[in-house]
Amino acid sequence: MKKIIIASGITLGIAFSFAIPSIAFADQAACEAKAVSKEGKPLYGAAKDASIKKCMGDTKPNDCEAKAVSKDGKPLYGAAKTASIKKCEGGK
Repeated sequence: MKKIIIASGITLGIAFSFAIPSIAFADQAACEAKAVSKEGKPLYGAAKDASIKKCMGDTKPNDCEAKAVSKDGKPLYGAAKTASIKKCEGGK
């Protein structure tokens, strides 16, 4: 029984290690598709890099959720948490 549990744990670990980078790659591919100018032409160089970086930053709300804590260090809930996250993300 132990061997089955260990084998399934290793299998799941390997599966998740391959799934997470593919999710990040999919996000980056979507951001690259959005990297276009106002005229609809694709961006190149530093402008493209900045656009992708901004897009990837917009898709990571977990960083702001981790910062949503009170002065005592306790997690915020409800409207206070929503306000804190909105302020962290730049008021979007």
